[in-house]
Amino acid sequence: MNTKIQTGNNTFQCGQCDKSFTFLNNLKMHNRIHTGEKPYECSYCNKSFTQKSNLKLHTRIHTGEKPYQCSQCDKSFINKSDLKKHTRIHTGEKPYQCSHCDKSFTTSYTFKNHTRIHTGEKPYPCSHCDKSFITNYSLKNHIKIHTGEKPYQCSHCDKSFRERNTLISHTRIHTGEKPYQCSQCDKSFTDKSTLKYHTRFHTGEKPYQCNHCDKSFSKIDNLKTHTMIHTKEKPYQCSHCDKTFSQQFSHIRHIKIHLRQHSYTAKEKQMDSKISDIYSLSESKVEVKVEETDIDKIETDGQGELKIEVKEEPIDMY
Repeated sequence: MNTKIQTGNNTFQCGQCDKSFTFLNNLKMHNRIHTGEKPYECSYCNKSFTQKSNLKLHTRIHTGEKPYQCSQCDKSFINKSDLKKHTRIHTGEKPYQCSHCDKSFTTSYTFKNHTRIHTGEKPYPCSHCDKSFITNYSLKNHIKIHTGEKPYQCSHCDKSFRERNTLISHTRIHTGEKPYQCSQCDKSFTDKSTLKYHTRFHTGEKPYQCNHCDKSFSKIDNLKTHTMIHTKEKPYQCSHCDKTFSQQFSHIRHIKIHLRQHSYTAKEKQMDSKISDIYSLSESKVEVKVEETDIDKIETDGQGELKIEVKEEPIDMY
């Protein structure tokens, strides 16, 4: 371990970066970041950690232990810092103010991620494609698209999902639960994000501003779709022809045209086959039935000739 003691203030300096520590033991733990050493292994899974305290917190995920209880609601947490962050929901405290806009945040994590929207920083690149992401969480979820991994299985149907939160929201379709109530109307929703988007219809808030023009949007997905007008990007490729589309909706609508055409073609072939069967009977005898009737009811044309009425009936082709 490369260390040096700085005399005068008795701090321990890391030899691989510019960090320094008051205690040698703290430096040793820090040095594991550089060496990759993780001596504390979880007995429930294959994860390992640089510090014993981190292992202890992780183990609570397996045991379900949540010793930090909120005094204002029934929620409890694995660690003290999570409780502190949660408490700000009740107090309304948002100490992290964005310098680019008027938004403020309860945690430094959400604040940092938000700032990247303004700076354009996406430090988490995908190893399978050229996409990169603002958060490691978003990257992990994206990678599941490449791997096809959907570890969260619905217990009510055969659907599975990449994200746990998506499964929770989906399950509410089966249970009918809509716990997120709009404070301005009588609508309620299965998930918090949908309520958030809905609320913007009342407030008129459109926080997602286009960098190419003066349009703004209530949803980031709508901004992304709009931006493709400027960039000319068309990521949705038709599998039936060479057309491409900037919007998934347009792509799906186009595919339906192909499906309808295929359906009509199949029906036309079926009709041609039936018509051929009918015309193949052209050399067959036509049987005429004269039904018995009351002789007094037979009409004449006034000259002694019988009036014969020929009825045309449709041929049953099906």
